[in-house]
Amino acid sequence: MSDNLPPCPQCSCEYTYAMNTLVVCPECGHEWVPGESVDAGAGASGSEEKVIKDSVGNVLQDGDSVTVVKALKVKGSPSGIKAGTKVRNIRLIDGVDGHDIDCKVDGFGAMQLKSSVVKKA
Repeated sequence: MSDNLPPCPQCSCEYTYAMNTLVVCPECGHEWVPGESVDAGAGASGSEEKVIKDSVGNVLQDGDSVTVVKALKVKGSPSGIKAGTKVRNIRLIDGVDGHDIDCKVDGFGAMQLKSSVVKKA
């Protein structure tokens, strides 16, 4: 299938595939333009996203649904967020103090979560 496609520059996977103008790695999810060099691509485009993984190692993306894996205390709330609470339509951000998910939790409103306390649903 990947006749003339280069291996992934991040994990060296040989099973890359073309998606529109990008080449995609199915193992690590890395996407790149095949004509650009790896060094020039990272330096020229500052939009190189870091990979954010959940508590079990799944790669998270904007719009995913996640499940909270442990009970979380919420300041100003007597109950907090229970383990198993499903959160839909997350956004990945460069947050403060490790909080890299921006979302709305039913019953609590908008807040930021750490990726280490969620699992991809």
